[in-house]
Amino acid sequence: MSKSVKEKRVKAVPVWLGILVFLAAFGAGVVSKTAVKPAWSKDYSVQWSDALGTLKADLPYGEGEANKFDLYLPAAGGRDSYGLVVYLHAGGFTMGDKADDRDMLAWLCSKGYVAAGINYTLRDEAHPEASVLTQSTEIKAAVPQVIQAAEEAGYPIDKMTVAGGSAGHCLAMIYAYRDGGSAPVPVVLTFGGVGPSSFYQEDWGVFGLDQSDEACAELFGVMAGVEITAGEVADGSYLEKMKPIAAAEWVKENPVPTVAAYGAHDRVQPFLASLRLKAALEENHVDHKYFEFPHSGHALQNDNALSKQWMEAIEEYLDKYMPVK
Repeated sequence: MSKSVKEKRVKAVPVWLGILVFLAAFGAGVVSKTAVKPAWSKDYSVQWSDALGTLKADLPYGEGEANKFDLYLPAAGGRDSYGLVVYLHAGGFTMGDKADDRDMLAWLCSKGYVAAGINYTLRDEAHPEASVLTQSTEIKAAVPQVIQAAEEAGYPIDKMTVAGGSAGHCLAMIYAYRDGGSAPVPVVLTFGGVGPSSFYQEDWGVFGLDQSDEACAELFGVMAGVEITAGEVADGSYLEKMKPIAAAEWVKENPVPTVAAYGAHDRVQPFLASLRLKAALEENHVDHKYFEFPHSGHALQNDNALSKQWMEAIEEYLDKYMPVK
């Protein structure tokens, strides 16, 4: 490639795109929260009440202001052991809160699981140093505290599932595949939707990153919390710096059963990137169900029948790997 062509390629996309993408991700999350819900969705969303159990809110797990979790303890106490389901919130890594998923967490608790929503330090004006990497580190630190709190309340944990949506799905997969092998209890399942799992420049064309090494270095550096140069993108060495947050790269280390869904027209989490997760699951013979929503974007909003199948698969895998006894 000539120098002039290369220089044009490097300058094709402005470097501030790395910040704007987070706002775009949050906007898509808002759409998914406010979209009209089909009738069947009520089977997977429960309004919390004291009849379901006990909710312990804002328990600390670290020194940071955001280092808090909510613990949902089912009314059916006294069992020898319980499965824990951690569900991580969406919001483009910059917004959102564990309370956003209260209906999902209440549904999980109603099935007999101990459930937990965990907050993590968001990347914003007050915390410009926050990244997907630091957030994943906080989740790793939180899990033992969640398990300890459950056990102190009389709910001994013997296995766990980690799940989430969008940004939360990304963090859930990182924990399951990268950190699951050292978890306090076995991680037996992960599920969720539209979370980024790989960071190959050529897959991120929806943001024009395939046309600009500089913009790719900017965005990926923000997400990974490290400095990446355009030269590292050009020679491919950036991939090693992205590996700590690239969940698909860790599947072979801890091949956890998986249920995942992605929209073919996603303009936030590039669909091409999700195909690398699918390939990793297949190559490592992971028990999984991967759902492609052919008419949907990041909100998975236009494939109602597939949405129902996806949720049914989540319940099927929960019953298979986290049976309530």
